[in-house]
Amino acid sequence: MTAQEQPTYDAFVELAVADPAVVGLVLKGSRAHEGMTTEHSDHDLYVILADGATTALSRFTGHRTPELDLVILSLDEFRAAGMPGFERYALARARIVLDRLDGVIAQILANKARLAADAAFHEADAWLDAYSNSLYRSVKNARDGYALAARLGAADSISFLLELLFALDRRPRPYNKYLEWELARYPLPGWDTKLLLDAANRISATGDVSAQRRLFAQVEATARRAGHDAVLDAWGEDLRLMRPQ
Repeated sequence: MTAQEQPTYDAFVELAVADPAVVGLVLKGSRAHEGMTTEHSDHDLYVILADGATTALSRFTGHRTPELDLVILSLDEFRAAGMPGFERYALARARIVLDRLDGVIAQILANKARLAADAAFHEADAWLDAYSNSLYRSVKNARDGYALAARLGAADSISFLLELLFALDRRPRPYNKYLEWELARYPLPGWDTKLLLDAANRISATGDVSAQRRLFAQVEATARRAGHDAVLDAWGEDLRLMRPQ
């Protein structure tokens, strides 16, 4: 196979498995999420090389077609991928195609799926403040007659809220495409998935102030149980505007 040829997914995997420099193959994206593939889904494949190894497969670096998207990197680079970064969720739910290292690849993926306790706590602090800020501005804008600003703030608040709730559970937030898939299989502790998604949908679409306040009451209780009182208490009297009336 030459560099000008366009390998299929199956053909490339066969090549990679036969190459001793390749210590792992990891499939991410819709192909790793059961039930999420469509006729447009490609194969997003990480090709993991032993540190310091050389391989003829390097000629496929940057290869991207409607069927196959390749990322070729060393084992150390794979450990660092998404830590932190946008790729973390994709790798947290990735599927192992090849692991020559007796579970090392699986352990690396497991580490990406679970935030360290201290890091998760600090992230949750920041996301809680961002969520509270957007919610407060949304409610205040609705009160003052700025309807568009209120709706935009409400939509922002939901994005921050999802970051917060997943950080509280020490998990990377899923991409929007996979949110319902994720929650159907791995619900957030203490949250009714249907009610949470319904609230997120309504608030994002309409900026409904009553719905925002009801949701904030649940978030406040959850955050205080998790030890984030200081972030909330810093809002002082402004909490009154955010809570149910």
